[in-house]
Amino acid sequence: MAQETAWQKQTALFLISQNISIFGSSVVGFAIVWYITVNTASGFWITVATLATLIPQVVVSLWAGVFADRYSKKLIIMLADGFTALATLLAFAAFAFGYESLTFLIFIACLRSIGSGFQSPAVSALYPELVPPEQLVRVNGINQMANNVLLLIAPAVGGAILGTFGMKWAFLVDVLTAAVAIIIMLRLQVTRTVVNQSRRPVLAELREGVRYTWSQPLLRVMLVCYAVTFILITPAAFLTPLMVVRTFGSEVWKLTANEMVWALGSFLGGLFVAWKGDFKNKITAIAVSLAVFGCTFALMGLSKVFWLYLLFDCICGLFVPVFITAETVLIQTHTEPGYLGRVFALLQFVSQGMMPAAIIGFGPLGDFIKIEYIMIVCGLLLLGWGLCFKRAAEQAQRYRG
Repeated sequence: MAQETAWQKQTALFLISQNISIFGSSVVGFAIVWYITVNTASGFWITVATLATLIPQVVVSLWAGVFADRYSKKLIIMLADGFTALATLLAFAAFAFGYESLTFLIFIACLRSIGSGFQSPAVSALYPELVPPEQLVRVNGINQMANNVLLLIAPAVGGAILGTFGMKWAFLVDVLTAAVAIIIMLRLQVTRTVVNQSRRPVLAELREGVRYTWSQPLLRVMLVCYAVTFILITPAAFLTPLMVVRTFGSEVWKLTANEMVWALGSFLGGLFVAWKGDFKNKITAIAVSLAVFGCTFALMGLSKVFWLYLLFDCICGLFVPVFITAETVLIQTHTEPGYLGRVFALLQFVSQGMMPAAIIGFGPLGDFIKIEYIMIVCGLLLLGWGLCFKRAAEQAQRYRG
């Protein structure tokens, strides 16, 4: 009983810390996108901001995976949070003294992306060290639910701060939440630390992680799944604020509603995952989620009435926790503990690497072709991809068995 209580307490501390950190980062993330969108209404600047958010993560992610397997994941998470907070504090100081430059804002986004690049693989790899295998789906579901409660609040907070006080105060929110998150992480006790004792050159460790991932049939399919999926979701992930401004109006409340309704759907989806506790067939759960994403993207592109657009946005959000939880647990339970950091880093490298490549095409294209058309085409392709993934993943799982 004491052991049962111990892992629950430590997991709770971890979830609280990371969700506080996510909340602050989300407030700043929404505020930056909206600041650029409202002040430029330009697909070019949205593209530049997106690249600044993604490319640094891609560059550092593989190295971050090696460090996550070599050293304390808890320490890496705290250092990454601290680095991001310092970068955001620099932005607050600059804006407080009147230096409100888009170029400088892009630079700050790059620094924050570096911090996220180191933090993300360590966070994903730490779960199996805290949580019993049979509880991973439930805990990931609870985490998704908590994420989306905060993501439901974050757009409202970000919009209120940006519209009422200005951009600099949004930066300060992230600094304060990062400090609280680090203090909570200091209390975390990880009793089942898995550390790779090898001290070979980093590049050798990277190559070994890539070879291991590619040698596992199911992980290989997941790698391809990440690449294709993140290309096709790029327009919905980054161009919908611009689509809302152009189609429905540039009021801040509409941009806020766009994010809040999606977060509401994701919260309800996370509640369902936490209640269910596990998915008997995680591959089917992923495939169904991909198909729903495709259908809702296409319907969002076809919508001419804002409330109808929001309805499809909410339905899409419902399946985000199902998708994320199923694919995360599938990877966690099919990867040897000593490789978890590198496997998640490689998946992050692929997914985040595909999105900059995609936004380079989709962003400028959105200045010549209606974003609605891009959403419809990508949605239909994503629907077909869900069926292809299910067939390939089931074959890989049978081969492994």
